[in-house]
Amino acid sequence: MQAEHQEIIDFLRSYPPFDALPDEALALVAAGVEVSYFKAGTRILTFGQQVDAWYVVRSGAVEVYRRNGELYNRLSAGGYFGQFGLLRESSVRFPVTALEDTLVWLLPAPVFHQLFAQYEAFADVVEVEDRTRLRHTVARTEDANELLTSPIDTLIGRKPVTIETSGSIREAATIMSAEGVSSLLVMHPGVPEGAMGNAARMAGMLTDRDLRTRVIARGLSVDTPVGEIMTPELIHCEHHQMVFEAMLTMMRHNVHHLPVLKQGQPIGVISQSDIIRYESQNSLFVVRRIFHANSVDELSALSGEVRDCFRRIVREDANSKMIGSAMAVIGRSFTQRLLELAEQRFGPPPVPYCFLALGAMARQEQLIVTDQDNALVLDNRFDPARHDGWFLQLATFVSDALAACGYRYCTGGIMATTPRWRQPLAVWEEYFADWTGKPTPQTLLESAIFFDLDGVWGKTEWADYLNQTVTRQVRHNARFLACMARNALLRTPPLGFFKGFVMEPSGDHSRSINMKRRGTAPLADLIRVHALAVGSRARNSFERLQDIIEADILPHGRGQDLRDALEFISMVRIRHQALDLDARRPPDNNIEPENLSDFERKNLKDAFQILSNAQKFLKYRYQAGRIR
Repeated sequence: MQAEHQEIIDFLRSYPPFDALPDEALALVAAGVEVSYFKAGTRILTFGQQVDAWYVVRSGAVEVYRRNGELYNRLSAGGYFGQFGLLRESSVRFPVTALEDTLVWLLPAPVFHQLFAQYEAFADVVEVEDRTRLRHTVARTEDANELLTSPIDTLIGRKPVTIETSGSIREAATIMSAEGVSSLLVMHPGVPEGAMGNAARMAGMLTDRDLRTRVIARGLSVDTPVGEIMTPELIHCEHHQMVFEAMLTMMRHNVHHLPVLKQGQPIGVISQSDIIRYESQNSLFVVRRIFHANSVDELSALSGEVRDCFRRIVREDANSKMIGSAMAVIGRSFTQRLLELAEQRFGPPPVPYCFLALGAMARQEQLIVTDQDNALVLDNRFDPARHDGWFLQLATFVSDALAACGYRYCTGGIMATTPRWRQPLAVWEEYFADWTGKPTPQTLLESAIFFDLDGVWGKTEWADYLNQTVTRQVRHNARFLACMARNALLRTPPLGFFKGFVMEPSGDHSRSINMKRRGTAPLADLIRVHALAVGSRARNSFERLQDIIEADILPHGRGQDLRDALEFISMVRIRHQALDLDARRPPDNNIEPENLSDFERKNLKDAFQILSNAQKFLKYRYQAGRIR
């Protein structure tokens, strides 16, 4: 063995997680290590940049930051960083700067992943052990919600279009028209066919504005070479810089187009219109467009913007509560605007009404894959013979239009188009009195969604009244809570006897895990039972959990465990839906285990185990006569 390899092994043996590795693994590490030196103050890793190695500090010291600039950690000899980037999408999550002159060892990504997969003790230390690992994972996403923190390369839609300096203005205009672009990168001659060249070969840029001000306004010949009218002093940005940094660069230099470079290669050009389009994906802009739409066709045309908005929020590392709330607001806005349009079409309602949202929209936990669950509460003066025709028209119009906008029909018929769910307030009071006073597992299985309701339009105070009535009726109703708890145990987490994943047995998604049916839905179900038991008036699962924790009905620490499990399972589901959209696949709730990273797989097992333990406690606590 080479002396330098032995020196590396001896050093690593003194620090975790290497102290848990056998000699052959340490020899593998020593053989793969590369050395790099950074002077004090040098940025080692920048947020969003691609990472292909794990960093171990040999000497010196570094500072690790959160993406919002807050100091996260200081590391000295034996410390390591970059693992979260390797475990999540191969991009840096925590920027790192050398605090002192620092020597680091770089372990190639394949070697790191081999150690992570092969040695459990190594993986546990790298990730942070047991539930603390999951909690740290969740905490990182909760602390990373700054706006405009997406890398600039997420705005690039195509490779840059180029022309050589000798090309004519006529040729440039023809290329721009044919390619549908507002700018060309002007290259020095000699760029190889099919290559973009490097930054030194970029001579300048030509924009449509240059054609107006430097050609047409001056009456130049269209045969003039573009090299004579281009902008030669090229301002550019790096692919890993943030959108807001690109905006600042444009403002500082008063330019409207920026080439984007990656390792010296131009990979695209962004314009001010790209920035504006990016900003328009903000949920506030989408909601504004919804309320300015004047027809179902205009509203359905916004479905693409809703998907773009979803992808943007996910890219910005918003947590699941923020994402669910934003998508629910968008869903409510569609519904509200459609009800406005319906009243314009059919005239004023014959009696007052309240349009209810149910389920995920009511809990503000809606995602991009969703169906419509709604109902109508009508004034007690409602006369079916005289009035129901109007309300059926309203319900049908709204339901069909929501389907056109991407909100699928409810397969169980929980929609205002169903006569049973289009009734006067007094009938709704009777429904809830029967469900809570004479509960059976079957009736509550059919009606559980109505215990998550919210008023969207009209007499929304009726929704508040029904919620308050239910809260009073069920808090100490042992039989009702026992039936609800029994139903909450019907959907179990996908863990086998040896804690391996249990896949869907058949159908189009066999050999996959349905993250809603086996994860977020059973969590929402059991949280709802506890929330009703403590008299919580919250509807959002995270807010209900807070009321449950404050009521102190769970074993110590279990409430926070449930919060972490819900957050992580939700985010895995959310991210994979966003990846489906990126790949132009129809998004769904199913994930194949082979498409999970080691990081996701390990943390999902932790989260599903928390759900399993919580269901066992639910079964114990809500046996009739045991509720306190």
